[in-house]
Amino acid sequence: MTTNRTPAQPTASERLSTETQPHQGKWSAAQRLAILTAYESYPKGDARRGELLRRHGLYTSHMSKWRAQRDQGALARLEPRAAGRPAQACDPQQDALARLQRENARLQQELHKATTIIDIQKKGATLLGMTLPTPPTGDASC
Repeated sequence: MTTNRTPAQPTASERLSTETQPHQGKWSAAQRLAILTAYESYPKGDARRGELLRRHGLYTSHMSKWRAQRDQGALARLEPRAAGRPAQACDPQQDALARLQRENARLQQELHKATTIIDIQKKGATLLGMTLPTPPTGDASC
């Protein structure tokens, strides 16, 4: 029993080796450039182009995008970028100002609550006919 397999066709186990597995994650600029160069080394319509794309888990749209970026001289943009907003430069004075403003707002709220409670206590004492002691003045002579 012989198979009609040519030596150029890899077996199923060879196709699933680590070098032929689709890339999980982002490609570096060097990797993208190497794949793009290999892709362009094959003539248009060659089956090896499709095999290269399948081996790396890519589509022709990736090649189009990477080619355009390369042609614009944007090799630096080919490097993977971190997700999210870029980090803001820290200014210690701005951080301190923001912290003090938050603390001031919190203390203003506490003061408002305290004065409301004192006003209610005064009204309650007046309704009950009680006299409240007057707070001492700052003229303490020792």
